[in-house]
Parts: sequence; C-alpha cells; structure tokens
Amino acid sequence: MSTPQIEAFLEMMAVERAASPHTLAAYSRDLADAETGISGGLMAAGDAAVEAWYADLGARGLSPATQARRRAAVRQFYRFALGEGWRADDPSRRLDAPKLGRSLPKSLSREEIERLLAAAAARDGAAGLRLVALVELAYASGLRVSELLALKVEAVRRDPAWLIVRGKGGKERLAPLNASAREAIKAWLAARDASLKPGTPESSWLFPSPDGRRHLTPRRFALLLDQAAVEAGLDPARVSPHVLRHAFATHLLEGGADLRVVQTLLGHTDIGTTQIYTHVAVDRLTQTVREKHPLARDG
Repeated sequence: MSTPQIEAFLEMMAVERAASPHTLAAYSRDLADAETGISGGLMAAGDAAVEAWYADLGARGLSPATQARRRAAVRQFYRFALGEGWRADDPSRRLDAPKLGRSLPKSLSREEIERLLAAAAARDGAAGLRLVALVELAYASGLRVSELLALKVEAVRRDPAWLIVRGKGGKERLAPLNASAREAIKAWLAARDASLKPGTPESSWLFPSPDGRRHLTPRRFALLLDQAAVEAGLDPARVSPHVLRHAFATHLLEGGADLRVVQTLLGHTDIGTTQIYTHVAVDRLTQTVREKHPLARDG
C-alpha cells in the first residue's frame, strides 16, 4: 500500500540520492509493509505502534537482514517526514537494530579460477571467447555484475589499462584491467566484429543480447557460469558473477594490497564493508599454513 508521502519519499531517493531501481523497489515494499502493519499507518503512528510492528517482524519469521532493512527504510522515511514538516516527532527513534551474524563472502581459489577459465575456453567459437572475456574482466576489475554488463564497446576499443566505471549513486571510479583480461577482450571483440552481418548496425554494448538492442542479462551470465562450473568440476552454488568480485578482493588482500586501495577499487563508501574480505583472506592463509608448514602438521 502506498501513500502520497511514501511516493514523495521514493521520488526524493531516486532524484537526490540516485537510488537504483532495485533499492527503490525494496524501500517501496518495506514501507508498504509498515503502512499496513503499523496501527494507524506511518503518518499517524506513535512510538508504541511502530515498536509493536517492528517486534512482530521477528515473530513473522523475517530474517535479521530483512528486519534491519525495514528498520532502515522506516527510519529514513521518518527523517524525511520531519524535514518536510509532516511530523514533529520520530516514532522510530527507539528501534534497536537486530543482531546480524557475520556473513563471510564466498570466494574461489586461484586454482579454481583457472579451472573455470579453462572450462569457458573449451567452448566452441564466439560463445567461449565471450565467456572467457566476461570471467577475465570480472575477476581482473572487481566490477559489480550490473557495471560489467552495462559496459559499452567504445570503452575497450583502444585497449585501456583502466576503465572508468559509474557505480552506485552515480559515483565514478577506476577499475583495473590486467594483461590477461585485455587479451581476452581483444579476442572477443574480433569474434564479435566478425559476427556482424553487412549493413547491420553495431550494438553499443560490449556484451549484447542476441537482438543487439540490450545487453546480456545477469540471469543469462549466471546460467553460463553455472554450466562452466559444472564442466570445471566445481559446485555451481559456489560460483556466481558476484563471487568473481569477491575473488578479486580476496586475492588482492592475500597478495598484500592495502585495504584502502581495495576499498577504492571496489567502490565501497564504508571501509567496514571491505574489511570483511580480510577475514576470508586470513582464514585461507591460516589453512595454507596448517596444510603446508611441516611443523603445523599432525604427528
């Protein structure tokens, strides 16, 4: 259920905060739940009504992460309402954030990345070259899947060592391309250009959909990775476009990269988001020492 106030809030988030369609959809669902679940609705509710709604989220079986997101949506809405003069108080001010367990990102080892690339390269023709380019580019640059698939062909025509990427909130950053990724892109561009029929306009996307009017979808890329994972002898549940971004960050930290540098390359606003990768890197290094160091072995 939406109200004029909720619509105004969502419009503000879209225009002033440059919120993505995915974020706006999530906020819309969260505020609709609050509007119907809070006695009297958002605009008329008092502290007790808001707290009762929030307490009921757990009783309904919602995960701590979902509870936290709904709390954030309601708190931001009430801050906006205060600023607009719609309310003189904030009934969400006493809502405590749910305790979230630390969720470590999935990653792949360097050897597993090599196996995935080998499986992609084993595919025939342009399909194999495209998948190799996708995996190499994602792993070399740490791009989000939306950023990767939205790349325009002009961005790579001159064989750049860095890409200028527009990420969340419209913020631009530099993303690196290593020699392996650049070679994979060159091979894909050659196959892509050769596939163009005479008189057919070229798609502006680096990885176009079959009709050329849109880019490859995240769902299609994920399916291609699943197939390559099976062929590489990997569990498909451990492989996804986002896992390639995790591998990029984890392997940089394992190699001694500065945390602030990794934060910049990933486009994280808060370094706390980046710090979680240090746990993955340390865990893997600890396991390596236990397995490889002679004094760490049992017996």
